[in-house]
Amino acid sequence: MATAVHERVGVVDSGRRRRRAPAPAVLGLLPFGAYIAVFLALPTGIALASGFFTADGAMTLDNLSALADPVILSTFWNSIWLSFLTAIIGAVVGAALSYAMLGFPEGGRARAIVDAASGVLAQFGGVMLAFAFIATIGLQGVVTLLLRDAFGIDIFADGAWIYELPGLVLPYVYFQVPLMVITFLPALAGIKPQWMEATLTLGGTAGTFWRKVGIPVLAPSFLASFLLLVANAFSSYATAAALSSQGSSIVPLQIRTALTSETVLGRENVAGVLALGMIVIMALVMAAYALVQRRAARWQS
Repeated sequence: MATAVHERVGVVDSGRRRRRAPAPAVLGLLPFGAYIAVFLALPTGIALASGFFTADGAMTLDNLSALADPVILSTFWNSIWLSFLTAIIGAVVGAALSYAMLGFPEGGRARAIVDAASGVLAQFGGVMLAFAFIATIGLQGVVTLLLRDAFGIDIFADGAWIYELPGLVLPYVYFQVPLMVITFLPALAGIKPQWMEATLTLGGTAGTFWRKVGIPVLAPSFLASFLLLVANAFSSYATAAALSSQGSSIVPLQIRTALTSETVLGRENVAGVLALGMIVIMALVMAAYALVQRRAARWQS
């Protein structure tokens, strides 16, 4: 009896020690928490709060009426369909490239090159990416002149679309594909060869394996990666700003116009309302991403 009591007390003490152990880890997170608070939470709070004040500093809800403006609604719609279109293309192409990488050894040179290139290209955006596309397929780009002079094909016969909303599709897909490879390749590599062997042993085929095992297992990871691509495209600004110097076809450019316009004055605080709309949409997308990612992590762990 005494032995059992001592063992029980020991279990309780060890449980208390386990609960107290994370304290140093929490202290280690303080610098990161301070960084998030100063450079993310505080600017976001200031941006959102600005939408509820006038230029004179008086509180108002009139700025919220901007969200019902047809022009603003059009820019939100443009941002949404552009994000989903480029995310779909990036997810499909990136998943196909990830599947092709399974044919190479995991620690081989080909996989290392693709991983490194994906990491670089996923972050290649802004002015440099815009310049690369203008130099390649701009009005006087290398490919544009080659097609026009050698084959008589004028890709700008219907207008300078590269500087308009449709011209953002290709640059966005450019960095969406490598981002998909980074996020989806580890999940695809987690498919065990033994699962395929077991399916074949039980009389199934490769099609049966992907239909009954592979696709259901990978679906949460694919959807999570897709949602991440949507959020990435929806929040992108620098590439669109460099390509579309005139006009405000998407929400980030509309925010720029509200902040810097010299023709429409007194609209600076509307940028906070637009930021509020963006944050609401981003929060919904990232909440869905977190739910799907949690399900995907069940089998990955």
